[in-house]
Amino acid sequence: MRHNMTAIVEREGDGYVAVCPEVDVASQGRSVSEARDNLAEAVTLFFASASPDEIDARLRGEIYVTQIDVVIG
Repeated sequence: MRHNMTAIVEREGDGYVAVCPEVDVASQGRSVSEARDNLAEAVTLFFASASPDEIDARLRGEIYVTQIDVVIG
């Protein structure tokens, strides 16, 4: 069964870090696409190996990623 999950990717040093906030799993890569692919693999492995209790404890409901307008300075 396939599910859409959120991937937040940001630059960190010479690479990129990707986080899936629904299950608090992270991975990294040398490019955005590599970090995203590695995250997909890590999340898949999490669901394959975690107990149902751990999945229930970590799985969050709806996640919204948006932007806000702020004044700086």
